[in-house]
This record gives sequence, structure tokens and C-alpha cells, in this order.
Amino acid sequence: MNIRPEREADTPAIRRVNLAAFETSKEAELVDALREQAAPLVSLVAEDAGAIVGHILFSPVTLIGHPEITMMGLAPMAVMPARQRQGIGSALVRDGLDACKRLGASAVVVVGHAAYYPRFGFTPASRFGIRCEYDVPDDVFMMLEISAGGLQGKSGIVRYHSALASA
Repeated sequence: MNIRPEREADTPAIRRVNLAAFETSKEAELVDALREQAAPLVSLVAEDAGAIVGHILFSPVTLIGHPEITMMGLAPMAVMPARQRQGIGSALVRDGLDACKRLGASAVVVVGHAAYYPRFGFTPASRFGIRCEYDVPDDVFMMLEISAGGLQGKSGIVRYHSALASA
């Protein structure tokens, strides 16, 4: 299996992965909208034997009142149902976090499964004094500081890219 940046030719396969992994087309539409509207993006695919079997997307988010801080939001992450629980999602997350760090991001936030994301170092964002603009439980809005001290003394509300509201 190979984790690599998405290519333009991967778009239909990425859509298929997201449609297969989620109950609705909302996530596939979100990927399309963010691809068109947001920058910088980290969009990686997991490719196995020439087939795209997983996808992860990171897009910019804003910590209100702190425009100098670069943060990314992880959403969505999808793996073909027949290929889940084989380490593909974990590989996508790890490589995606590395790519976000190379972009100069201070932190990554995620609204996700409270039992899954802590294995990568994510903790409730509330521990940093950071909240989500959406009404979500504290244990599912998590953050990982990827630049040591990058958020020191900073707190506030995270605002996602406007494409999330339209998807």
C-alpha cells in the first residue's frame, strides 16, 4: 500500500471511497467543495494494487482572534468498507499529520470518534481552552498540537472553512 498526495485523476475514485464509507453523500460533497474553495489542502490517498482504497483531507481552520496561527481541520477520512480495520486509516492520519506539520501548522483539530483519534495524540481541545463553533460533545472535538508551544497562551473558538456549511 502506498500513501500519496491526490492527483486530479483520483477525483472519481476519491468520491467512490467517500460514498462507500459514509451513509450519505455529504462527505463526498464536502471533499469536492473544499478542493475547489480551500487552500492549503492536504489531500492524501491510500493506493493498493492501483486502486484507491482510502482518502483523508485536511483543510484550514481559524482560531478566532488569532489569525497568525495556522491550523488545519481533519475531515473527512474514509476507507473502503472491505478494507477497514487494516491500518489504512491510521497510515493516512499519520502521513497527513506529517504533511500538516511540513505546511507549518501549529495544530490539527478533528470532530471524531473519542476512542480512535487519541491513539495519534489527540486530546479534547477544551484542555487548551479551545472550543468548536459547532455544538459537539467535548470528547469528540479534539486537537493535536503539532508545533510545540504553537498555541501557548491562545484560546478561543475554531471556525471551519465556509464550505463545511454548504456541504
